[in-house]
Amino acid sequence: MKFLFTCGGTAGHINPAIAVAGRIREELPDSEFLFIGAEGRMETDLVPRAGYEIRTVRITNIHRGFSAEDIKHNLTTLKNVVTSTAEAKRLLREFKPDAAVGTGGYVCFPVLRAAHELGIPTAVHESNAVPGLTTKMLEGSMDAVMVGFEESRANYKHPERVAVTGTPVRGEFLRTGKAEAKRALGLPEDKPLVASVWGSLGAQHMNEIMSDFIVRAFANPFFGLIHSAGKAGYEKMAARLESEKPGYDKLGMDVRAYIYDMPTVMAAADLVLCRAGASTLAELTAMGKPAVLVPSPNVTNNHQEKNARVLEAAGGAKVLLESEFTADSLLGLVSELLHHPEELEAMAANMRAVGVQDATDRIAEIVMGLARSHAGE
Repeated sequence: MKFLFTCGGTAGHINPAIAVAGRIREELPDSEFLFIGAEGRMETDLVPRAGYEIRTVRITNIHRGFSAEDIKHNLTTLKNVVTSTAEAKRLLREFKPDAAVGTGGYVCFPVLRAAHELGIPTAVHESNAVPGLTTKMLEGSMDAVMVGFEESRANYKHPERVAVTGTPVRGEFLRTGKAEAKRALGLPEDKPLVASVWGSLGAQHMNEIMSDFIVRAFANPFFGLIHSAGKAGYEKMAARLESEKPGYDKLGMDVRAYIYDMPTVMAAADLVLCRAGASTLAELTAMGKPAVLVPSPNVTNNHQEKNARVLEAAGGAKVLLESEFTADSLLGLVSELLHHPEELEAMAANMRAVGVQDATDRIAEIVMGLARSHAGE
């Protein structure tokens, strides 16, 4: 059978598609796969690295403003939707997939619409708690709509037709326990570990806050910290800390340019500090990791705060809005949580209760079911 995946823009959209494709390949090793992404976007790098062919169409996003520049951009996008839908139809006719699935990004709209118009079974997965514009526009024409959270179903016109699958997480995040991970990192098992991971969006501001946080924590370093400063911000942050607190790293404050062993670091952590992107939250819930979430305000439709509030309501996370986020407020909250391990344990259990460890299997089964029905099996 043949499977078409469309995704793009961020790793949070791309990695779930790669995970599902990999699971289908395990089940159906003779299957063929093709990805369609947007020209010049991250998927053109990540997908080939995972061993899959990718073709591209020209598509741009929608600006929500009403300035002359926004209107001009959106008129270009409307033109691109028409041309990219035609390009997608050409690629679909060449490949002849038995099912087409999208996992996020504006490229999904023209590709899945084209597949629907050609009579190919279609599915869309929405990892955010509240559906984005692309998912809203596609909902009525999809054969399957899948979401990451149970709470998400209420945001759809026909919630009874929405399947709660969770969001796929790489298997490496589920294979190591906390004690084993701490030993692998050479860390004491009896000292709490905080992992701080903010991504590239707003990283400079986060590094400034985390620098102040480390300076304040230096007076009583009862916990260890692994902080990802980002390649662009690492040297500046490390130089400032070494100037203000020489030897900070010898007291367990580990500032890195990039965390290459993320599954091990996350497994070892007693508490995680991070943004609230859907893929990151899927990892946290699958692992049962308590978290302090600071949603990025620089995302469409404020979806990170909506994601974060789902986990806050479930009792698995604490939320600090960026306007509330200071070194003092963060250190106070981290200290409070680490001094009450019973609360951390309860948060971990609540996180795990929200997570779906077999999300990849669930999505793969739905997609393979669509393909089998199309192939007449």
